[in-house]
Amino acid sequence: QVQLVASGGGLVQAGGSLRLSCAASASIFSINVMGWYRQAPGKRRELVATITSGGTTNYADSVKGRFTISRDNANNTVYLQMNSLKPGDTAVYHCEFSYNNGRDYWGQGTQVTVSS
Repeated sequence: QVQLVASGGGLVQAGGSLRLSCAASASIFSINVMGWYRQAPGKRRELVATITSGGTTNYADSVKGRFTISRDNANNTVYLQMNSLKPGDTAVYHCEFSYNNGRDYWGQGTQVTVSS
């Protein structure tokens, strides 16, 4: 059973930065897509960013130009560098890994709070 552990959340003022990390335990299968999603209170979970094994990235329009997703394949880790944070970015951020055996796994979530 793969386990994902997310970290790096916290409280930051508007305009500040945070870097989230999510690491997966070892698996015999490869990770196709790594992604970050977020869910604010009373709202649906939404895509933030994804990155494929080949390095192709995709971002929500709301974070383009401010957030950068990257991955370390050797260590089964994905990062989300978040700059110019806004109060609207406040949410619980979840990582999700899609493996080449068709299985998806989610991390436990990390809270990001941006104060105005």
